[in-house]
Amino acid sequence: MKNLYIIGGTMGVGKTAVSQSLKQKLPNAVFLDGDWCWDSDPFQVNDKTKKMVMHNIRFMLNQFLHCSAYENVIFCWVMHEQSIIDTILASIDKTNCFTKAISLTCDPYTLRSRLEKNVCSGIRSQDVIERSLVRMPLYERLNTIKIDTSGRSVNDIANSIIAL
Repeated sequence: MKNLYIIGGTMGVGKTAVSQSLKQKLPNAVFLDGDWCWDSDPFQVNDKTKKMVMHNIRFMLNQFLHCSAYENVIFCWVMHEQSIIDTILASIDKTNCFTKAISLTCDPYTLRSRLEKNVCSGIRSQDVIERSLVRMPLYERLNTIKIDTSGRSVNDIANSIIAL
C-alpha cells in the first residue's frame, strides 16, 4: 500500500520545506512540487497554461504511483479551491494507495512575516503578500486536514503529518 500526501496551502505557509522534510523522513519517498510543473519566464496564467500544468502534475503523480521503487509520494502546491484537489485526485490511479489531503495554515502575522523575509531576500515579489493573505480563509473551506504551522518547526510539522 502506497501513501500519497497532498499538501496545500497559500504561498509562504511552509509547503515546500515540510514536503522536503517528509521526503527525508519517510521510506522510499519521492516529492513533486506543483510549481516545478509550471516554472516559466514569463510566468503566464491562462487557460492553456492551466490545462498544461494540471496535465503535467497528473502525469508525474501517476508515474510515481506506478513505480514500485516508491511507497510514499508527496505532492505540494497552492491549492486554494476544492476543485483543484478534486481534479488532481480524480485523474490519478489511487489503486492500493492511501491518500492524505492536508492544508497547511498559519496566522496572518506569521504569514506576513515569512513573506516579507522572502521579499527582502528577493525570493518573492511584494504583491505576493496581499494575494496570500486574501487566500488564507479559503483553506478553511477545503475537505482537508488542517495543520497550523504558526510557531512550529518544519520537523515538528512533518512528524505531525506522519502521525496522521
